[in-house]
Amino acid sequence: MDLNQIVFGVYPYIALSVLALGSVIRFDREQYSWRSGSSQLLRRRQLMLGSVLFHLGVLAIFAGHFVGLLTPIAVFDALHVPHSAKQMLAIVAGGLAGAMAITGGLILLHRRLFDPRIRATSTFGDTAILAILVTQLCLGLGTIPFSLQHRDGHEMLKFMNWAQGIFTFQAGAAGYVADVAWVFKAHLALGMTILLLFPFTRLVHMLSAPVWYLNRRGWQLVRSKRDMPRRPLAAAPVYSAIPAARPSASPKTHPAE
Repeated sequence: MDLNQIVFGVYPYIALSVLALGSVIRFDREQYSWRSGSSQLLRRRQLMLGSVLFHLGVLAIFAGHFVGLLTPIAVFDALHVPHSAKQMLAIVAGGLAGAMAITGGLILLHRRLFDPRIRATSTFGDTAILAILVTQLCLGLGTIPFSLQHRDGHEMLKFMNWAQGIFTFQAGAAGYVADVAWVFKAHLALGMTILLLFPFTRLVHMLSAPVWYLNRRGWQLVRSKRDMPRRPLAAAPVYSAIPAARPSASPKTHPAE
C-alpha cells in the first residue's frame, strides 16, 4: 500500500470515524464543554469584526465544498451546467469567501496572541485550531493559480470523483487524486486532519449552532419572579412589653455599733 492510498484512501475513514464517535462521546459525557468559550467581554469591537468575517467566509466555503464535491456529476450534466463554468464559479466565489475568512481569522488570531488578557484566558487548543484553520484557508487560496491552469473543469472532476468515492466506499477512490498538484494534496490532508481534531476542540459548537443558538438554548437558567412559588410570610417575632426586672441593689452593710 503506497502513501497516496494511505493518505487519501484510508485516512479519510479514520478522520470521519473519529469525528462521528468523538462528537457523540463528548456530547454525552461533557456537555458543558460543548461551547465556543466566547471572549466578547474582552475587546468586543475587534471580536465582532473578525468573527463576522471569519464565520461568513467559512460557512460560504463549507457550503461550496459540500455542494460542489458531493453533488453527483450526473446532476450537473442533467442541468446542463458546464464543468468549466462550475470551475470558474468555484474560483471566484471561493476566492472571495476565502479572502473574507482569512481576514477575519487573522483578526481573531491577533487577539489571542497579542492581547494579554485574552491570551491568559485562551487554551493551547483554542489558539492552535485557529492557526490550523487559517493555514487551511491559505492553502485553499493557494490552489487558485493551479486551478486557473485547468479552466475546463477536468481537475475538479477528480476531486468530485474522489469525495463521492470515499462516501460510497469505492476501493480505488485514492487513485483519482494521485496526480494532482501538491497544494491540492496538502489542502485535502489538512482538511481531513481538521475533521480528526474536530471533537476535541471548540469547533464542536458548529454542530449545535443551528439547533441550540437559534432556539436560544444554553446553560444559563433564568427564573422570573412570576414563576417563583409564593411562600407564606413568616410570623413576626413577639416581644414582651413587660420590662425585665432590674437586679436588686446589694444590701448596705453598716459597721457594728
